[in-house]
Amino acid sequence: MLLSTLTGGDLAFCAVVLAIAYVVRGLAGFGSGLISIPLLALRLPLQAVVPLVVLLDYIASFSQSLASRREVRWRELLPLLPFTLIGVIAGVLILKTVSADAMSHALGAFVLFFAFYQFFGLEVTGGYSKAWAALAGSSGGLIGTLFGTGGPFYIIYFRLRGLDKSELRATFAATFLIDGSGRLVGYAAADLFTRDFLLTALAALPVMAVALYVGGHIHTRISPRTFQRAISLLLVGSGLALLLK
Repeated sequence: MLLSTLTGGDLAFCAVVLAIAYVVRGLAGFGSGLISIPLLALRLPLQAVVPLVVLLDYIASFSQSLASRREVRWRELLPLLPFTLIGVIAGVLILKTVSADAMSHALGAFVLFFAFYQFFGLEVTGGYSKAWAALAGSSGGLIGTLFGTGGPFYIIYFRLRGLDKSELRATFAATFLIDGSGRLVGYAAADLFTRDFLLTALAALPVMAVALYVGGHIHTRISPRTFQRAISLLLVGSGLALLLK
């Protein structure tokens, strides 16, 4: 993906999408990949979009985990890691062999599924066994590597384990630092990090940084339920657009 090949309209579209995604991440602590990747994939190749957003998310997670490192629940995070690694390896192998159209349609289907799950607000409660780490870790690693949207699997797992909001945000950020390291190594091994790619990521950094700051300092009166449903509707639109692309 080259900056020089993007039109003014493409650049404006990408900037707006990234701004919205990272404002949401600043507010909620997660969600940037789930929002930005399906929308960016409407205009740009998915194989370029996913590594770009994963790299930006990695930087965002680093800053967030530093600020809240004392609230990380390491005993909940560590059981995920072996299974996450398996998912990452499988994802890199698939990424090299599956066609772009098939990937876009699969991403659209996944985004739609998650949007409906979130819209109807299916509740999960704590007290579940750590045995669920196998499913959450492998699914998060696989889907995260393929589509950059593995976060929901980790979020659901941490909710099943009963983490409160601040612990969940901090532990998710730390999880992504470790998970994201594996993904970035895999992308580098697959020769996806070209000089032009890195220049594109560098150009996106200021948008991400400003949006994260704004999201972290917004005091909104919107209820969490209304906020969640608004994001779900946005995801329905982007998921349908990818399926029809």
